[in-house]
Amino acid sequence: MTLTLEQLRADVADCLGEAPDDIPADENLADLGLDSVRIMTLLEGWRRTHGVETSFVDLAERPALDAWAALLGVRPS
Repeated sequence: MTLTLEQLRADVADCLGEAPDDIPADENLADLGLDSVRIMTLLEGWRRTHGVETSFVDLAERPALDAWAALLGVRPS
């Protein structure tokens, strides 16, 4: 199963208790409350479900949906 931008946004929104439409693609997710524990939780889920092979550090260095989409090779929804 390939990870899409729509799924990426939905997973982050769920983790933050927000609506997906409230998560801008270029917003720093740390400013929205995404911390290291939540990043690890998301990453582990994506590894299991989607075969993601990136590191926590890569995600933590650029915490925005558009940066993660590029890093993860996410296809448009």
